[in-house]
Formats: sequence, structure tokens, C-alpha cells
Amino acid sequence: MTYDLFTYPDCRKCEDLKAFLRGSDLSGQEFDLVLKDSRLKVRDYLALLKRDEKGSLILPILVLKDEAGVKAVLFSREELEAWLRSKA
Repeated sequence: MTYDLFTYPDCRKCEDLKAFLRGSDLSGQEFDLVLKDSRLKVRDYLALLKRDEKGSLILPILVLKDEAGVKAVLFSREELEAWLRSKA
């Protein structure tokens, strides 16, 4: 299983999730949403993403995928931990 991780600089929740991923068996790519290419890439998943009451995307965004496609879209380290426990 691989992932696409969308983050923003100075985001505490983003840093927490990145630290957890470094200690996991998962591999993937990180996309900094300050960069234009990353903003274009996140559009691939817009229909699956959560927004806050102002319409902004909730960060971080972790898209777990395999050969068959997207398996989960998660928004925190806690959500990832719970998802991994459910698959064990």
C-alpha cells in the first residue's frame, strides 16, 4: 500500500502525521500545498475530501491506495492509527 500525503508548512497536525508515517511500513509521496504542482495533484481527490465550515480543505490529507485504487482518505494520525488497527 502506498500513500499521497498533502500538507502545509507549519501545520502541527501535518507534522504529527509525517512523524508517524516515518515510523510505519507505508511508503509514498508528500505534496506541499504551497506548490502549484501539489495543488494540481490534490484535485485528483477533491470529491473525497473534507472541508471546514469556510470551505477550506481539512489538513493533513492522507490518501491510502493500492493497485485497485483509493482505499481510504484520512485526516489525522489518530484516524490512520484506527484504520491500521481495523485492518490488522
